[in-house]
Amino acid sequence: MGLFMYLASLGELALGSRLKALSDHFYAAADEVYRSCGVSIESRWFPLLRYLWENGATTVSDVAMAIGQTHSAVSQLADKLVRAGLVKRRKDARDGRRSLLVLTEKGRGALTSLGPVWVAIRRGAMASLGQDGLTLLAALAACEKALQERPVVASILAEHAALSTAELEIISFEPALKEHFYRLNAAWLERYFRLEDIDRVVLGDPERYVLKPGGAIFFARLRGEVIGTCALLHESPGVYELSKMGVDESFRGLGAGRRLLDAAIAEFHRRKGRELFLESNSRLKTALRMYQQAGFVMQPSVRPGSHYERADVYMVYEKKPPRPHPLVRGAAKRTRLSR
Repeated sequence: MGLFMYLASLGELALGSRLKALSDHFYAAADEVYRSCGVSIESRWFPLLRYLWENGATTVSDVAMAIGQTHSAVSQLADKLVRAGLVKRRKDARDGRRSLLVLTEKGRGALTSLGPVWVAIRRGAMASLGQDGLTLLAALAACEKALQERPVVASILAEHAALSTAELEIISFEPALKEHFYRLNAAWLERYFRLEDIDRVVLGDPERYVLKPGGAIFFARLRGEVIGTCALLHESPGVYELSKMGVDESFRGLGAGRRLLDAAIAEFHRRKGRELFLESNSRLKTALRMYQQAGFVMQPSVRPGSHYERADVYMVYEKKPPRPHPLVRGAAKRTRLSR
């Protein structure tokens, strides 16, 4: 069940994989039941055999459309069932160019004897899944109906196009955004390192530990979704630390990190700060390159008195002030993303 739990954590991104894992699980369960009952039929044969049993002689195309599989997949399965003696092909009496699939006597007899097994599968599956089983069947039916009405590929590509042309906003701290400051930073810290005590303190109460001492917090927002954040900590008169930079991994590559960094640097200059530094880790090579491009220079040793166990990189900003880049709360500068 570990696989199910991991895939579930990926949400919609792993929808296909989750359904595939469930499908494989149920196929394997049905095959084990068939073997235990002495039935020489595989669960993956069921849709085609059942359709022929209920509808009689049928073309591969009709079966494929009915059971939601490709013509090629059904044709290959039919060949396998012909070799097993359960299905045969015959010419359509009304159209000699067409080939029909039809159950053999062996195939019909095998399916007729499966009645009690299918009843047991229905009841056993519901006993195992309980009310969730009924909910699952209802959800599958709703999903199938929705996909017929709104094809998923078209919907996904439309969302991708919208994201590609969306306006990325950089906005300053608002109390309603507090949870995102913790969420975004905790996600990358827990992935690469661990949450240290100082992280929990600062992330848990940014108003007290960042804003009240004279710092600032910025967020990147795309189509209403907060996707990144960073903080400018006031260390001492004129001295600031760039810290707590985090971007949702799903949205990396859109320039959010650099936009946040530029906003923090612009705020540093607006306050006429005299020193801006950051602490990081040598494992975060992409982030270090971005800092260097923005004007941060690697120092020969870690910062004396560093608060972080993970910090093995110390960088100081040495670039000249950029042109004014004001950030107005509630009316943030917006830039259209380009691919």
